[in-house]
Amino acid sequence: MRLRVEFTTEPFDLDEAPAHAVVAREVIQGAELEAVDVGPFGNTAEGSADRVLTAVDSLLRQALASGATRVSLQVNVIGEDPK
Repeated sequence: MRLRVEFTTEPFDLDEAPAHAVVAREVIQGAELEAVDVGPFGNTAEGSADRVLTAVDSLLRQALASGATRVSLQVNVIGEDPK
């Protein structure tokens, strides 16, 4: 199964990326996922279910430990893994 994750972390700071946002992006960028798109108001990535779910676990733990007060995320099934 292939998944797409979309997420944001809060609180927002329009002047400088907060530590929790930087950490969350680093987790996703280092997770060997595909179609990674990071931005100031939302982030997305795709990959196998195992990789996405492992990344989401790490993302939640590290973002909250770095000061996030809220993490909004959505995970969608986008297809099957190629065989």
